[in-house]
Amino acid sequence: MSDELQYLSGFGNEFQSEALSGALPIARFSPQRPALGLYAEKFSATAFTVPRQNNRRLWFYRIRPSATQGMFAPYPHPLLGTAPLDNARVPINPMRWSAPTLQFDHDFVDGLVTIAANGNVAMHSGIGVHLFACGRPMANRCFVNYDAETVLVPQSGMITMQTECGTLAARPGDIAVVPRGMKFKVDPDSIANGYVCENYGQYLRLPERGPIGSDGLANTRDFETPVARFSDVQEPWEIIGKSHGVLHRAEIRHNPFDVVGWIGNAVPYRYDLTRFNAMGSISFDHPDPSIFTVLTAPSEIPGTANMDLVIFPPRWLVAEDTFRPPYFHRNVMSEFMGLIYGQYDAKAEGFEPGGMSLHNVMTPHGPDAEATAAASAAALEPRHLAETLAFMFETRFALSISEWAASSPALQQNYSDCWQDIGRNFTPP
Repeated sequence: MSDELQYLSGFGNEFQSEALSGALPIARFSPQRPALGLYAEKFSATAFTVPRQNNRRLWFYRIRPSATQGMFAPYPHPLLGTAPLDNARVPINPMRWSAPTLQFDHDFVDGLVTIAANGNVAMHSGIGVHLFACGRPMANRCFVNYDAETVLVPQSGMITMQTECGTLAARPGDIAVVPRGMKFKVDPDSIANGYVCENYGQYLRLPERGPIGSDGLANTRDFETPVARFSDVQEPWEIIGKSHGVLHRAEIRHNPFDVVGWIGNAVPYRYDLTRFNAMGSISFDHPDPSIFTVLTAPSEIPGTANMDLVIFPPRWLVAEDTFRPPYFHRNVMSEFMGLIYGQYDAKAEGFEPGGMSLHNVMTPHGPDAEATAAASAAALEPRHLAETLAFMFETRFALSISEWAASSPALQQNYSDCWQDIGRNFTPP
């Protein structure tokens, strides 16, 4: 990748970047007259008075303030929605979609389509789940999401993201996170598609490790953020803003990515999922998927997440006298899963790269009949799961599905058939 990045020294820590030496003030964050004729602009991603360890904000030093943009006018987008969805359906049955047929003759914004959502964006609670597909660059166009923190999970192709803090690239196996309210644009190298999660709630952060201790899971040293990069060009641009699920467009007479330097911690970032240090049992029982949590957005209920980003990466399975795939289970959290590449170990077939599944609150699910039979008879010896990467957006509320998702030809009407051949093995003493 050709992007220039720096590593985060830790979530919440202060750090800085400048594209021109002297752009950032020394000792003062907001001088009366910033250097190089720049304007100081504060970007607050949290309320001013939240505890210091939770505060997220930036100082931008830019060529023109953001307020120079024009007024917004509606920009229709019939396939994009936000919770609560219109004509919402809350499925009680397990649902699965094959990889849908996607169109790539548009850019990132026009290629978004909503799959599911929960909560209420006006109350800063819940998530939205979408697909993206793009075959065109955004050119003189950028996107700003007033509703949510935006998580991108590429499934095919590479994307280059330009943000107000600089540029980063992401490919399958990476995730990229953009703070609520920050402008960005997404350009594919050729064509690209993947998944998007909007987090309406508290910002994502690393989960506590608890009894795991000081190492394991995702490490702060592996998260990367852009370095400052600016453009000083007078030309027409278009800003697409998303607010309460509705898109709007506004004009601006210059390139909006004109930040010459920045200081703070409300930054976009990239994480390579292959750097995740998976933990597992070396004795008995299958551990809960919480040990695969990369990032979490807490709710007001301790221990209950508005959203968890969980992955199932390549890993060794080492345990004695236990069933290897995930057990049959019912969960108070709702699970939206996607497969980036490879095969998921709990499904023999039907769960495809680029596909997805949804198991809402307390919906029974687990390995299919073929995976169950194979795992029940497998030799209990170390096994390496290679070339596989699945993920899960886990959330405390049931997810409603969109009209597009409910009527998509990719919806597998016979998904529940995968369990119907599980036989009766009961042998009374």
